[in-house]
Amino acid sequence: MEEITQAVLKGNAAGAEAGVRAALKNGARPEAILKDGLIAAMEEVGRRFEAGEYFVPEMLVAARAMKAGIAVLKPALVETGVKPLGKVMLGTVGGDLHDIGKYLVGLMMEGAGFEVIDVGADVAAHAFVEAVRKERPHILGMSALLTTTMPNAEATIQALKQAGLRETVKVMVGGAPITQGYADEIGADGYAPDAPSAAQKAKFLLGL
Repeated sequence: MEEITQAVLKGNAAGAEAGVRAALKNGARPEAILKDGLIAAMEEVGRRFEAGEYFVPEMLVAARAMKAGIAVLKPALVETGVKPLGKVMLGTVGGDLHDIGKYLVGLMMEGAGFEVIDVGADVAAHAFVEAVRKERPHILGMSALLTTTMPNAEATIQALKQAGLRETVKVMVGGAPITQGYADEIGADGYAPDAPSAAQKAKFLLGL
């Protein structure tokens, strides 16, 4: 497990894949490899980011290594019936084409054990509503990187209410101009200033 964790921390995708294969070959339980190897590594990445020891580039390469390990592990997880913590849907609001932050949040959510559905950037309120109706996620995460597109997060929440879906999903918001105060104002369930804290907030909202 330590070998897998270190490979992820160093952003060594090949090492993470090799570590997972070796652990499976040696009879380690898939759930243990996920929890004690890959998720533990991403929790440490989050800690280092918050402590100012890691920055976005380090977080990205570590997350990619984690993703490589999960790709190897996934068939074994499915076979043994290991369920994800929950389903998270991510998208950037209408009029906004930025998606680097959303991509990072998705990687950290996967690293925390969630199933992630990315519906892309420039997603109109009605498109979010249709996606929520179809996929039934536990959490909808919306990002806005421009002050001019921030109101579209509120418009989406209102559209979910009108469609009778607001009570079925927890809504999280984030992005450079978004604050906790704005999240409260528009009726979101949660706010996160960065990717590691987004994964923590998602767990909190689902009582995990």
